[in-house]
Amino acid sequence: MKTIHQWLDDYGTSHRNPTNKLIHWICVPAIFFSIVGFLYAVPVPGVSFMYLTLAHIALLAVILYYLRLSASLAAGMLLIGIICLWLWRMIAATGLVTWQVALVIFVLAWIGQFIGHKIEGAKPSFFKDLQFLLIGPAWLLSFIYKRVGIPL
Repeated sequence: MKTIHQWLDDYGTSHRNPTNKLIHWICVPAIFFSIVGFLYAVPVPGVSFMYLTLAHIALLAVILYYLRLSASLAAGMLLIGIICLWLWRMIAATGLVTWQVALVIFVLAWIGQFIGHKIEGAKPSFFKDLQFLLIGPAWLLSFIYKRVGIPL
């Protein structure tokens, strides 16, 4: 099993161009947010004591994945996941259809990602390994952690 540092280094090899990096700072969080939105739109039937969705279950699995790699990154992604859930709850409260909002964000963000990789001249990392779809958010969070002195 790769360490978090190996995953981040591997991911970084196709993300060196400053423009591509900037695009990733916008699009990776947008894609993560939109996927949470898609899953938030699917309630878990039979749970009457709270509003439970597939997003809650998926985020739990994602946090467990990150926990295997880094406790501090798992904590950060837990906070991000909670914020995403709260924002989707607010969006749903406006009457907007969450999956439709998520779809617009998802499509626009992926267009941005592919533009960034065209500029980079490298294929997206997830073409090599689907786990890189989860490494992207951690890669960005690792830069924040480094800046504020939080160890991975």
